Amino acid sequence: MDCNKIIKKLKSCHFKEIISNKNWLEEDSTMYAKEIRPDIFLLFIIIKDPNAENTRALIAHFDDFKSVGITAPKQILFYLSIKSEKDLHYLEKYLKTKNELTTF
Repeated sequence: MDCNKIIKKLKSCHFKEIISNKNWLEEDSTMYAKEIRPDIFLLFIIIKDPNAENTRALIAHFDDFKSVGITAPKQILFYLSIKSEKDLHYLEKYLKTKNELTTF
């Protein structure tokens, strides 16, 4: 999976890079977040460790945007490990059927 391609797409879709305190994330990972409903966020976590799964997508509930990356989510509503382009297409299809987000 080409992480640079995903990062460019996320930035073009107004995702914000989040600095994490690493309490609930692996070290050397980067998180991108976008609020899709009040206090519900679509997160992409990109891990730089070559031995780990590279990218994960989550839909999670936080108190507010300021708590994303500071505390663990109150609830994880959806989780997907992205290993191929097919996984990205599955995520986009899921989001469209849930009427959460049309494109990312």
